[in-house]
Amino acid sequence: MLDGWVTWPDPLAEKYRAQGYWEGRPLDRLLSESAERTPRRTALVDADGNRWTYAELELRADRLAAGLMRLGIGDGDRVVVQLPNTDAFVVLFFALLRAGAIPVLTLPAHRESEIVHVAEVSGATAYAIPDLHDGFDHRTLARSLRKAVPGVEHVLVAGDAAEFTALADVDAEPAALPEPDPADVAVLLLSGGTTGKPKLIPRTHDDYTYNVRASAEVCGFDRDTVYLVVLPTAHNFALACPGLLGTLMAGGTVVLAPTPSPEDAFELIERERVTATAVVPPIALLWMDAVEWEEADVSSLALLQVGGSKLGAEPAARVGPALDCTLQQVFGMAEGLLNYTRLDDPPELVIGTQGRPLSPADEVRVVDEDDRDVPPGERGELLTRGPYTLRGYYRAAEHNSRAFTTDGYYRTGDLVRILPSGHLVVEGRAKDQINRGGDKISAEELENHILAHPGVHDAAVVGMPDATMGERTCAYLVPRGQAPGQRELAVFLTERGVAAYKLPDRVETIEVFPRTSVGKIDKKALGRLIAERLRAEGIGGD
Repeated sequence: MLDGWVTWPDPLAEKYRAQGYWEGRPLDRLLSESAERTPRRTALVDADGNRWTYAELELRADRLAAGLMRLGIGDGDRVVVQLPNTDAFVVLFFALLRAGAIPVLTLPAHRESEIVHVAEVSGATAYAIPDLHDGFDHRTLARSLRKAVPGVEHVLVAGDAAEFTALADVDAEPAALPEPDPADVAVLLLSGGTTGKPKLIPRTHDDYTYNVRASAEVCGFDRDTVYLVVLPTAHNFALACPGLLGTLMAGGTVVLAPTPSPEDAFELIERERVTATAVVPPIALLWMDAVEWEEADVSSLALLQVGGSKLGAEPAARVGPALDCTLQQVFGMAEGLLNYTRLDDPPELVIGTQGRPLSPADEVRVVDEDDRDVPPGERGELLTRGPYTLRGYYRAAEHNSRAFTTDGYYRTGDLVRILPSGHLVVEGRAKDQINRGGDKISAEELENHILAHPGVHDAAVVGMPDATMGERTCAYLVPRGQAPGQRELAVFLTERGVAAYKLPDRVETIEVFPRTSVGKIDKKALGRLIAERLRAEGIGGD
């Protein structure tokens, strides 16, 4: 069993097994079982129209698993996976599970700062990348990673491998494969990062399989589902809610889009007769506008899931009429708890809430600043525990002491109200985090990078309202001499390996920060200040 993660207490684990939430199946079985039932059905389609049946996908995963084991990768080894939406991601994901290795899923947009951190914390021994993606050469990043983390022995490259190992060459005749313990960790996901750099989220075979199965049932996925992956495949929403994995479990067809742009996505919806997909609010807004000028036929689309950040009531009301499909609001987190509006919910709940918990075993509390339950219907911080919500981040004991209550509830940092129906209305964040169109940005992490600039004495990062993204990032700087402007700061942060989506959208200078009564920077005051300035400029988002 993997060291460094927090397991469920034995009595609770036995309860989840007895009640049928945990079925004792390894996560990769969802593919092999569909391959046994319908080997000739199409499982996967890429943007270029290449197609793989369930039998073909199953064989590719088995051969790659054998090749990985021949390289010495398996038996609890952690492998950082940074692949875009291609068949290589899907095959490698299942192959790693079958070899006994643990995928550590990162986004294509991550750069040196995040990748080095993740490799160090996870103790990774391998790193899987594309050669080039979106104009960036990941092999250069791999060279930097191996200098910083010598324990990364293998670099597996989809494409031109240069001095590394070509993923296509990691191939061998199928061999006997290890049988994982369903209670052990199957995959490590990344948190949005509320304090400092991203934390690693351990998801077990038991809990993640249940996550996928229950989501597929709630969303009505079956063998006729054609699911379009437009968000990064490593994103929990697109991977398992019910996403790529839920579609394969149901025996449907997964279609991989290179980008969420209307040009790419609408063409694939028309070509493959896509029935369902998942997007974040900025993409939903873009698509609703794009149907006015894009000529592709998107009439096959029956279900549009929107999550990652809150979709306001006004745009939510427009989804159905604009795209002629059912809207499903999804509010969840890679840490576990998922909330869905149901397909038979009345319009007022679909438009005005972010859904209700997935599982009958989900336990939720809404509390005040002293952890006391607030009266029904009042706003407070959401706490949760359940059969697919983690009990602690990986190798993060100190952080876990703050992020979890003594009886195992996860402090989500989300401010919510619960309606009598059980549906949640999300009203903001208690944690110091900016939700930029579904991309979670740790204010502390970004501040630490900014403070390395010689022209910055102090820095505070706050969210500012934006009609399209929900929030954008504003960096307030107390200068040391000449403060950097937005462009200079962006170049500086990029050179430090900060991902592009984390770069400040606006930079403001200030002589002194407002302070709270205990001397902390008053970020609420800074948030009000930038919101007022945006309103004065006529570009506010509220």
